[in-house]
Amino acid sequence: MSYVSPGVYVEEVPPLSRPIAGVGTSTPGFIGCLADNIYLPVRPSTPGGDCLWAWHKVEAKENVPYLITSWPAYVQLFGDFIASAKSSEAVELLDPLKTDEARKAEYVNSRNYQSYLAHAVYGFFNNGGSRCYVVRVKPANTIDIATAIKALAALDEISTVVAPGLNKNAELKDYAKLYKRFAILDFVKDTKADGTKALISSLHNPNSAIYHPWLQVSDPAMKLVDPLKPENSLIYVPPGGHVAGVYARSDAERGVFKAPANEALLGIAGIEESITSNVQGDLNTAGVNVIRLMNGAYRIWGARTVGGDANGEFRYISTRRYMNYLRQSIDAGTQFVVFEPHTPALWQRVIRTLTDFLTNEWRSGALFGETAKQAFYVKCDADVNPPSQRELGQLVTEIGVAIVKPAEFVIFRIHQSSGG
Repeated sequence: MSYVSPGVYVEEVPPLSRPIAGVGTSTPGFIGCLADNIYLPVRPSTPGGDCLWAWHKVEAKENVPYLITSWPAYVQLFGDFIASAKSSEAVELLDPLKTDEARKAEYVNSRNYQSYLAHAVYGFFNNGGSRCYVVRVKPANTIDIATAIKALAALDEISTVVAPGLNKNAELKDYAKLYKRFAILDFVKDTKADGTKALISSLHNPNSAIYHPWLQVSDPAMKLVDPLKPENSLIYVPPGGHVAGVYARSDAERGVFKAPANEALLGIAGIEESITSNVQGDLNTAGVNVIRLMNGAYRIWGARTVGGDANGEFRYISTRRYMNYLRQSIDAGTQFVVFEPHTPALWQRVIRTLTDFLTNEWRSGALFGETAKQAFYVKCDADVNPPSQRELGQLVTEIGVAIVKPAEFVIFRIHQSSGG
């Protein structure tokens, strides 16, 4: 621009770098099995009254992901542990000629899937989660979650997927691998430690984690069904929903680079099987993360992906999830580069943008090194972008990062001193 008249001129110039905002890492997608109408007990109208039974209409549509930001929001769409008798449209009393025992048996036999999903979402919020997506599939002889998986895959916000109690580990593993996300897998109920290694032999995948054993929680419905036997209100549920909540809590408090382990699980009355340190050794190597009673609380006492040592540099959950975070953040934060003139000036803008982002990551404690230069490097120049590369319309940037690893084995060497 030519300046000929005295005055003040304001010009718009492109920034030398653009800030990259880290993507979210704490939003899981839950897949659960629910019929259009679910069978629930109804709280008696008077204390000590008989337990009534009802059909509750599920408002959520099949294979549609719903954003859920609180437990009441889940209840509105998917139903509670027990039914409400306030709405005649939602509740219809069942055959009054059935005996209480017959109703109880029918309820217990039909409730598992709906209970697993409800407790997973409740456990997620109770352990620090703030938002999740829930999608339901209908019961069938063979439950198909393919459509539900595709629906979740279309949502960029979802970083983790859980299908509590459905025993769909192979499908979840394939989803995580294909869409570069993370899956929390579940063993089936009553699986014992000595049988876990054989069950995961076909599930080795650095994009997933599996936890053992199942968790014992208090169930409001069973407490209502069998009030004279309070011990029957304690049931076992898959740990995936509670673990997803711990992921969210740990990410918020420390960052996704921190292994979500040595973290207390809240709302837990017990676990299905107690694991000793000796037994855990083999499980840990294979990538089975054990939940144990440690330091006065039930804690996640493992931080490995399924396959453990076989996954090499991605044997730790935090490493895999942090790399997912970096890849998605950089992808979203560098879209401004597309269709820009491919010149050395563009290389410098890319370098500045990525350097600023990774410097902040290093300062947060995610990258290892006493200086930023030790923690990462960014290379975008003629070496990685020769003329042949530029002719193809491709801009290549090479990034190296030194990710912090969890202190999994803490060793103190103590020597006796003679004093003096």
